[in-house]
Amino acid sequence: MIEVLAKLGRGPVFLAGEVLECVITFTNPLSASSTSASSEMLAWASAQIHCQFHTSENRVALPPSDGSKHDVQAENETVFVPNRGERGQCILSTPPKILFCDLRLDPGESKSYSYSETLPIDGPPSFRGQSVKYVYKLTIGCQRVNSPIKLLRVPFRVLVLHGLKDYQFPQDEAVAPSNPFLEEEEGLKKDSRLADLATELLTVATSRRSLHLYNISNTRGKVGTFCIFKTMYKIGEDVIGTFNFSEGDIPCLQFSVSLQTEESIQEEFQRRRGQPVSFSTHARHQEACLHTAQSSFSLPIPLSSTPGFTTNIVSLKWRLHFEFVTSGESAGTCLVRGSQSEAITWTGVEQMEVDTFSWDLPIKVLPTNPILASYVSQFSSTNSITI
Repeated sequence: MIEVLAKLGRGPVFLAGEVLECVITFTNPLSASSTSASSEMLAWASAQIHCQFHTSENRVALPPSDGSKHDVQAENETVFVPNRGERGQCILSTPPKILFCDLRLDPGESKSYSYSETLPIDGPPSFRGQSVKYVYKLTIGCQRVNSPIKLLRVPFRVLVLHGLKDYQFPQDEAVAPSNPFLEEEEGLKKDSRLADLATELLTVATSRRSLHLYNISNTRGKVGTFCIFKTMYKIGEDVIGTFNFSEGDIPCLQFSVSLQTEESIQEEFQRRRGQPVSFSTHARHQEACLHTAQSSFSLPIPLSSTPGFTTNIVSLKWRLHFEFVTSGESAGTCLVRGSQSEAITWTGVEQMEVDTFSWDLPIKVLPTNPILASYVSQFSSTNSITI
């Protein structure tokens, strides 16, 4: 019996283009003093990253793929196929890397191997939607002599930031001041610069503020105004907006604001022509606002959500969805005098004619620092099997 433990070095969330590092440890758990203790042998071990693509058959119609060759290999248990037994299609994979050949472990002995691979920068982000899913996994394959291959999978999340692919690092970094006592490998140094660059680009893009004012009106007249200071955010930020109903001609009884994603399938892959778009609500604010001059809301963008993106099959966009309930009467008729005595009590009317209407405001949601997103990730940095 051999225990195999895989541990990601920096958490389960990465930016596309970063280097994923994982330490895989093989251990013979038997004690050397055990009477049944004996050495264990493994013929080889290999590691590979792949992205698995799942679709809803009721919503997505994919063209047939020529996977006959891969299917034949998958039936052979002595061939390393990282997505063996999984549903969907493998749309992206890195070259497999051999960790070792002919490993012998004495009782109580363990050996560790380091695996590193640059995540493809042109791949899709991790996404679990109603119509499609993109799931990334690191798969370690191990085999004993004359035995089937055992697979250890470590799922992780990938965020995609557009613009990193086209960025060219400065050529004059060699003459920049440096500390001769701190030496870094070139690959690690570049990977660190990539993460720092992404954080800088995101901060610059989402810190720009400018006043956006929108008039809220229906067929009867003006209801009020809405104010928001930016329309580009990072996941983990709060979307903040304010309302001013004091200048409205029509009284607003109630409003609600929903933070939503819009998942749409490209037309050529739709199962039915003109099929509806899928919406998901991530946060919602509702408030009664009769006789309210001003109001505001704050909706958090979950760190676990997926930033907006577009592939050849699916598109994900973010929006604020507003719903307003207005009165068909003037504000003064919304209250009635309940007593003719000196102490006047005003009470609400029992019935009122109302109108409802909605409005959508598109916003843009970008990724955030992958280390920050790791704190709320559903994935674990470690996984293990026994073979």
